[in-house]
Amino acid sequence: MGILYVVATPIGNLKDITLRALEVLKKVNVIACEDTRVTRKLLNHYGIEGKKLIPYHEHNEEKAAEKIIKILEEEDVALVSDAGTPCISDPGYRVVRKAWEKGFTVSPIPGPFAGAAALSASGLPSDKFIFIGFLPHKEKAKKETIERFKNLGITFIAYESPHRLLETLSFYKEICPNSQLVVAKELTKIHERFIRGTPQDVYQIFNENPDFLKGEFVILCYPEEEKNVFSEEEILKLAISLKEKGLKTKEIAKEISKKTGISKNQIYEILIKNF
Repeated sequence: MGILYVVATPIGNLKDITLRALEVLKKVNVIACEDTRVTRKLLNHYGIEGKKLIPYHEHNEEKAAEKIIKILEEEDVALVSDAGTPCISDPGYRVVRKAWEKGFTVSPIPGPFAGAAALSASGLPSDKFIFIGFLPHKEKAKKETIERFKNLGITFIAYESPHRLLETLSFYKEICPNSQLVVAKELTKIHERFIRGTPQDVYQIFNENPDFLKGEFVILCYPEEEKNVFSEEEILKLAISLKEKGLKTKEIAKEISKKTGISKNQIYEILIKNF
């Protein structure tokens, strides 16, 4: 029985590959990859020839997994993604899960991960953090995601595509205006750049420099603790006056949040406890 090697590959700079990863890629005859063209470029760079490349991606992963399992019955297989570590915001977990279910050994060959690379150089608190992956595409879901992770009070990391970045930064500006924000652009590549500041600062930089809106982006946010200068009694007085105007509880929470800077979830908890 073969071994399924989960091999991390460079996220930009082709020199960022481990000796062990190269050893495995040279040793195996079969490599499962997202895009054969991207993997072929990496193999050619290191003079690795004669490999059978099996494409797998989000549209064929189940079918590809069956094919890979059959090959594992005879020999080892390396699983790679286009960049970084397979299965981390990339296809691959179905292949890995199927290999475990069928009794094969799965061995990680660790290496680059854009989220961790960005965090290490961000200057944000890193003792605790959460990796979200790609943010939802739809506005409502995206805002809810940012709100939810903001309330945890630790650094949270997300990926975003260039054509959505500016709008997404406007949501950070709206939802967590006092947070520390870092956007890492084109990590390990020629145009690598870190933009740091408040969400307003970062938004303004990208808004004024449209050329920056190209490449791959990691957004890191550390939400500062909100200083509650309003007592619960004052919040309830505001709530009563708004309730008399016919507003519903959620609407009241939203209005008070705008006025006080306290999160609407925190306001809502106070309201349902007292109303």
